[in-house]
Amino acid sequence: MSGRKFFGAILSAGLLLAATPAAAVDDVTTFTTNTPFADVITDLEGAIINRGYVVDHTGHIGDMLERTADDVGATKTLYRNAEFKEFCSAVMSRAVMEADIGNIAYCPYIVFAYEAEAAPGQVVVGFRRLPEGNGRDQVNTVLENIVREAVGQ
Repeated sequence: MSGRKFFGAILSAGLLLAATPAAAVDDVTTFTTNTPFADVITDLEGAIINRGYVVDHTGHIGDMLERTADDVGATKTLYRNAEFKEFCSAVMSRAVMEADIGNIAYCPYIVFAYEAEAAPGQVVVGFRRLPEGNGRDQVNTVLENIVREAVGQ
């Protein structure tokens, strides 16, 4: 293989690899705070409830990963704490699904918080942003407002 072809192949592979991780996080909005994790989780749940929504489920992702680490051969601790809150809104969901019946794919709505093992004391709070249009923008606004409230913004 000539130097030019080799360089072209390396460049193409690099561009492909560089694009893949970016695409995986482009739809995630996060904010970081130094507030203790337990307080952030309380504030996150409060921000949901204060809007009249009900937390349907709390997922204890960090606990699950820790509990199953030996089963999957894990050797690295990822989180000190990691949870998500799942909720829905009959009013908002109705409007979004009337705009596009396929928006059922985005319900329920989820917000998350974690404290990475590698960054103790920094809590990341966020949500997965729904694609723009077809009534989904109002969901993004609500999710962002909930997350901002939880981090004091």
